[in-house]
Amino acid sequence: MDYMSEYKQKLRTPEEAVRIIKDGDWVDYTSAMGFPVLLDRALAARAEELHDVKIRGNLINGPIQVIEKDPKQEHFTYNTWHCSGYERKMCDQDRCFFIPMVFHNNSAYYHFFLDVNVAMMSVTPMDRHGFFNFSLTTGVAAEIMRKADVVILEVNEHLPRLHGGYDECIHISDVDMVVEGEHEPFKAMPKGKPSEVDTAIAKHLLPYIKDGSTLQLGIGNMPDTLGSLIADSDIKDLGMHTELCSDGYLDLYKKGKLTNKRKSIDTGKCVTGISMGSPELYDWMDDNPMIAAYPLAYVNDPRVISQIENMISINSCISIDLYGQVNAESSGTRQISGTGGQLDFLEGASASPGGKSFICLPSTYTDKKGELHSNILPHFNGEIITSPRSQVYFVATEYGVANLVGMSTWQRAEELIAIAHPKVRDELIKAAEDQRIWRKSNKR
Repeated sequence: MDYMSEYKQKLRTPEEAVRIIKDGDWVDYTSAMGFPVLLDRALAARAEELHDVKIRGNLINGPIQVIEKDPKQEHFTYNTWHCSGYERKMCDQDRCFFIPMVFHNNSAYYHFFLDVNVAMMSVTPMDRHGFFNFSLTTGVAAEIMRKADVVILEVNEHLPRLHGGYDECIHISDVDMVVEGEHEPFKAMPKGKPSEVDTAIAKHLLPYIKDGSTLQLGIGNMPDTLGSLIADSDIKDLGMHTELCSDGYLDLYKKGKLTNKRKSIDTGKCVTGISMGSPELYDWMDDNPMIAAYPLAYVNDPRVISQIENMISINSCISIDLYGQVNAESSGTRQISGTGGQLDFLEGASASPGGKSFICLPSTYTDKKGELHSNILPHFNGEIITSPRSQVYFVATEYGVANLVGMSTWQRAEELIAIAHPKVRDELIKAAEDQRIWRKSNKR
């Protein structure tokens, strides 16, 4: 088949491609490294011609030109499933709106409920069989492309080609337009320096991880720190099953820890949905048969996760209350990140034979005035509940690990106060008494 002839027939400039977008359309940018930089710039240039164009994306580091060129949202309205640092700033400035979503529902949301008039995303160059690879954004791309009335692909010469379980690519015959152009090489994602608290929490978790465990490491300094500790430990034959692959897994691979040999499903494969990290990470993933990129409908399905023996899920949160409710996405009502896959992995890992799910947080934070505040709260007051108390199992701070499984309200209060900062424990006991979740026989 002469796929290159069809390719050339569908080739457009970015400016020509975005002419298809009209007033009132829903446009999708997919996610993260799938962000179509050239098409976004061309669409932003049409701002004065268009009205009420709604755009979805998530985990895009920006700048996003449809936001930058339309600060008053007179022409474009941008919406995100999960805030990057850039998108969080835009939410703070009333220039971005948040869409609540548990990640394993992503495909179903698009399939059954959402309209997509135009989908456009960055992909790898077409191969000799006529396929473009969804690369680092495989987790969300396929269903969005299927739902779209018009599909526009932006070829990014720097994207790695990922092997997949399914839905990792799209054929030229299913594409309406293709755009080419020069892209800047990817830069390494900013990486914070682990604190003493991060290290202390990670050390508490290390004893729970054994040979043959499969890991899901969330985003943040603490999961990265744990990955470093594991890399330097005697633990071996670890597996990877994660919604987001970052450099922590590459470090484990380099140290010979990541083999996937003992996984009960996808044996020998590092399973991921979305990937973000360094150019070195992308180079490792490129055309690597060890990597299997899947839609989040598979990666984050609790029924799939529960089939993996000794599945260990590590996620962070912002705060937790004495009832065991977890807030991992907001400061009060201010959106910080998103629901993501925390709830998916809480449920799946906890149902895994030998599996465990951990929610981790520093016991306190210090405000700009230098005052100490507890991250373990008597109760929430406006914070978003990411994970309900009925689904929360292990909770870790720098003072230890609490297991909330099957605990009544007074037991939960007791366990959580025991891993709170010593300076706030008396306050929390008093609050627990006032909330009638403290036994009179409890030791102070």
